[in-house]
Amino acid sequence: MSVSRREFLKSIGALVVGGFVPLEEALGQGVAGKPPLVPGELDSWIAVLPDGRVQAFFGKMDMGQSLDVAIAQIVAEELDVGLDKVEVLMGDSATSCNQGGASGSLGISHGARPLRNAAAEARRLLLEQASKRLAISQSELSVADGVISGQGRTVSYSELIGGRHFHHKVEWNKQTGNLMDIKVEAKPKPPSAYKVVGKSMQRRDVAWKVYGTGDYVTDVRVAGMLHARVIRPPRAACKVRGVDESSIKSIPGVRVVRERDFVAVVARREWDAVRAAQRLKIDWHALDDAFPDMSALHDHIRAAKVVKHVEEVKRGDVAAAFKAPGMRLVEAEYEWPFQSHASMGPACAIAEVKAGACTVWTGSQKPHFVRDGVAALLEMPPGNVHSIWITGPGSYGRNDAGDAALDAAYLSKVVGKPVRVQGMRADGTAWDPKGPACVLRARAALEASGKVLAYEFVAKGFSRQHIATNEASPADSLVGQAMGVAAKPTWIFGVPAESYGFDNKLLAWEAIAPLVDNCSPLRTGHLRDPVGPELHFASESFIDELATAAGEDPVAFRLRYLTNERHAAVVNAVAEKAGWQRRTSPRPSQAGPVFTGRGIAFAERNGTAVAAVAEVQVDRRSGRVWARRFVVAHDCGLIINPQGLRYTIEGNVVQGLSRTLFEEVRFDRNSVHSVDWASYPILEMQDAPESIETVLIDRPEVAPSGAGEPTMRVVPAAVANAIFDATGVRIRKAPLDPARVKAALSRA
Repeated sequence: MSVSRREFLKSIGALVVGGFVPLEEALGQGVAGKPPLVPGELDSWIAVLPDGRVQAFFGKMDMGQSLDVAIAQIVAEELDVGLDKVEVLMGDSATSCNQGGASGSLGISHGARPLRNAAAEARRLLLEQASKRLAISQSELSVADGVISGQGRTVSYSELIGGRHFHHKVEWNKQTGNLMDIKVEAKPKPPSAYKVVGKSMQRRDVAWKVYGTGDYVTDVRVAGMLHARVIRPPRAACKVRGVDESSIKSIPGVRVVRERDFVAVVARREWDAVRAAQRLKIDWHALDDAFPDMSALHDHIRAAKVVKHVEEVKRGDVAAAFKAPGMRLVEAEYEWPFQSHASMGPACAIAEVKAGACTVWTGSQKPHFVRDGVAALLEMPPGNVHSIWITGPGSYGRNDAGDAALDAAYLSKVVGKPVRVQGMRADGTAWDPKGPACVLRARAALEASGKVLAYEFVAKGFSRQHIATNEASPADSLVGQAMGVAAKPTWIFGVPAESYGFDNKLLAWEAIAPLVDNCSPLRTGHLRDPVGPELHFASESFIDELATAAGEDPVAFRLRYLTNERHAAVVNAVAEKAGWQRRTSPRPSQAGPVFTGRGIAFAERNGTAVAAVAEVQVDRRSGRVWARRFVVAHDCGLIINPQGLRYTIEGNVVQGLSRTLFEEVRFDRNSVHSVDWASYPILEMQDAPESIETVLIDRPEVAPSGAGEPTMRVVPAAVANAIFDATGVRIRKAPLDPARVKAALSRA
């Protein structure tokens, strides 16, 4: 299934203009050739190949969350073709419009809408043409597997338009990125008519990954390609005073490329580039003490000047409620560290610049924005840049993939040949954008009855967009900043997403300036579910603390205050599935070195409600926490592919546990020390749950919302609350690693 739209006209000679007309007539109307790749053309979304197979052009990409097959299901459903006939072409700027790439768990909720509408409109046009060709009323026609039938006669999609273009206008909403959508005359099917959507279908990327028969971005090779290594500074905020190439003269064919503070080596053989990068002598001028001591990080956050303060939720008179006579004050403070993407491997990209144009192969989850960033860096029109997404080592936000792409494009322009940039392990751990560190403060006023009179939650931390969510601007790349383009942060953090109906309530956030403005290994950006795990680690831990203070069961306490029926439903569902027995926490004292406990957490994310129960074992001797069992209840509206949704939830739980129990970027006053798996440990097999159970709440009447990230945000608090239930000790600083847990238990 590799026929491109460029090949359509070569295969068959006919075109369509709001219907189907002979090629000669189409030429007479001035519509010969492929329509432009713009959202307002139906051909930008859907194509039927000569053999009846269907291609869907998707401006996002699948990071292993079953999005590929889910989009195929939606298209197959609306077109009435077999699922096996639908191929989804993803993340290629030459074949798809910019739908924002992978972003915000919006692949289905936003990304699928134009494809659904386009497929429905294509079916409508095909039925219209079949009615004319067969001289049968549309009401008497039916469609099955791409064949239209009526009165014993048939005509297939391939006969009607296979290999040709629709040349049909659709109404584009003039939005780009995640909000892009189209309106069409056709009306998509109601959920009651679904035959493919709602069924569990197997992912299409498993076999080639298991058997190694497909290509990752690291496998791409281009004729005449050179290998490059970009040399990152040994410390933060470094400037280059000079480069001494005498140390690499013995390595054949090596070229040093320097532009201001950007330094790279290029060679014919990759090993030569690696050796040259290790040996090249660079006179770095560093800013001393760029960072605070790691042990003082959160004190720095507390004392830092607030750049922006936003009160997202403000109800009642919180200040007055805290002064009410007879109230009981409960307050707590939580800390979250910097975290790395720690992708499976460091980023890789290949770029070829020639004849005023550039082709770049990238593992970035936002390839259209790579196109824009490369165009800006090289000062060429975006239309001259072809960005092709190839599966990379993972990201879930903004990792080092964008840096590698812009590095490769710049180097290719300088040396005049294709260049492959491959990061080393430290490039992907020490120098990737980090999830921001923060301090989270919560307090509440309780009446004597235990009722919550006032609730206040304030998050303070580094912006989650010191660099942007995508690489469309060189200012948000290391190469751009090294060449003097200043970063332009967006000051933003966030507040918990929940529906607790406290009469007096304040949810606010405060952003502080970065530690270093440019070229910093602690630059912050989006990491899977940006600031969701940290916010809800604090807020849902504090809700448990309030339940304890009120003498109530944690589930009953949440249900008492949740005002959204769907929120209450997931809490009830997860409690039932987990076999939750209502009682206060912590549980009665236990004997032996290993204690057990259970904890619950709830959150919402962009319309998706999720609740989780963690059952943990805590070894008091070592401090090791094992989340033996996880139960998750999930409501994201209409479910497209139940099995794919389960896989996505399970992936959230595992990565969420890793971030909860192990992940923390280590640094000193000058540099980041987390450079590999030893210095930045992640969850390993022995720490994975014994079981992950799911309750999927399907709501066909509700438009689907995202699933790629919501479960992530409930994992930390569910584990922390379970540790408290097991031990009676509340740990408010993440990660909850063995050393920290052991120390907390010893102090208790």
